[in-house]
Amino acid sequence: MKRVILFLNGSDVNGKVAGILFVFMVTHSLDELLTAASSKFDITAKRIFTPQGGEIDDIKLIRDDDVLYVSSGEDYIPKDKIGIPSQLSRNSNWITLNVGGKYFTTTRDTLTKEEPTSMLARMFTETTGSEQRILPSRQDQNGAYLIDRSPTYFEPLLNYLRHGQIILDANVNAAGVLEEARFYRIEGAIDILTTMIETEDPQKNGSVSLTRKDVLKAIMSTPMTSELRFQGVDFAGADLSKLDLGHINFKYAIMRGCSLVGANLSGCCFERADLSNANLQGAQLVCVKMLRANLSAANLHSCNFEDPRGRSANMEGVNLKGANLEGSSMASVNLRVASLKNAILKNCDLRRAMLAGADLECCDLSGSDLQYANLRGANLKNAAFELMLTPLHMSQTIR
Repeated sequence: MKRVILFLNGSDVNGKVAGILFVFMVTHSLDELLTAASSKFDITAKRIFTPQGGEIDDIKLIRDDDVLYVSSGEDYIPKDKIGIPSQLSRNSNWITLNVGGKYFTTTRDTLTKEEPTSMLARMFTETTGSEQRILPSRQDQNGAYLIDRSPTYFEPLLNYLRHGQIILDANVNAAGVLEEARFYRIEGAIDILTTMIETEDPQKNGSVSLTRKDVLKAIMSTPMTSELRFQGVDFAGADLSKLDLGHINFKYAIMRGCSLVGANLSGCCFERADLSNANLQGAQLVCVKMLRANLSAANLHSCNFEDPRGRSANMEGVNLKGANLEGSSMASVNLRVASLKNAILKNCDLRRAMLAGADLECCDLSGSDLQYANLRGANLKNAAFELMLTPLHMSQTIR
């Protein structure tokens, strides 16, 4: 009995030990070894190579404990050829991810079937329709794709892609998993996790939503020279309309369904805050920081983001799905890689706005001014551009 260690072409991961019984293989050919490799790696194995790239075409050339590489027909790929999609990544159904130092091995179908528009799906599928493919990240020395995110929060999402359910261990925070779901753009998981968090008993963790009275008391008791912080504080459903809340730190705050109509929010930090379904109509949002904030289905009708001194509001990666921004002044606003699917941006001033890589699918931009706006790499599927004040140039939309 001889044995060899087989690896997928171009990689040192997924090594399998395959026993070769010469007594059993009457034909003395490579067919049985290729059949075993096909079963183990879930590919149609056709060729076998030595580590130096030489092709094995005779079973007699194989020695006991040889390390060999199997391909589904493509030429030999050196394992150190990394950074761009190879024949291996296109043909192999097994993919290994290195997430924050922890390895996860799964199938291409798991990453692509249930959530075809997610970041992971777009990394490991070819370009289809208007969806743009994302180049996979660099690979480590073992051929695993590197992703600099939390493995603790990634594991429940991978299991969701496998069986469609979110199951969290007692020590895993749902809000942390939700944030990762937003990063990977796994829409089904976002909906489930949002519902899970909303239905949790506020008293369970000893947290109670603050009211307008609590906020006024904090503002009046804080000296003008001191910074007022409400980081991570729960304001869900609070009426904060027409208040001067300028330059307050609301990072990670929970402000779902808040009324901020006509409020002054200039210079505020809403990084990763939850403002879903909030009403910000007519609010002042000059120089606001909203990196990766959740404003899905929020009302931002007639808001002002434009600073007379030319400084930009930073809303990079913000979630504005289904939000209403009609008539807002948003000149020079940074909406890079933001999600604006189904958002209303009719009659908006978006001159010099940064919209590179943004998801504008089914977004209504009728009557808006997009002069000098950067739309390179943006998803413009079914977006409406009727009655635009200035025509779009090819340079604004093509990489």
